[in-house]
Amino acid sequence: MPKVRLLQVKVKPNARASSLEEVAGTWQARLKSPPVDGRANAELVALIAARFGCPKAAVTIKSGRSSRLKLVRIEE
Repeated sequence: MPKVRLLQVKVKPNARASSLEEVAGTWQARLKSPPVDGRANAELVALIAARFGCPKAAVTIKSGRSSRLKLVRIEE
């Protein structure tokens, strides 16, 4: 049975460099991509997959697709 982890992520698009860090229980993601045509969401999924060492298919955005505050599900 896969282990499921839920992350609350605050996203800042149009950053100079992409990064993902945990601050007081909430994750902050700075993304280079603009929030246009789902590009920032795709970059977020790739960034989280790389950080947690899982495939991109294991990362889904459960809520907040068009919001800066997102709930992300990871199956490990």
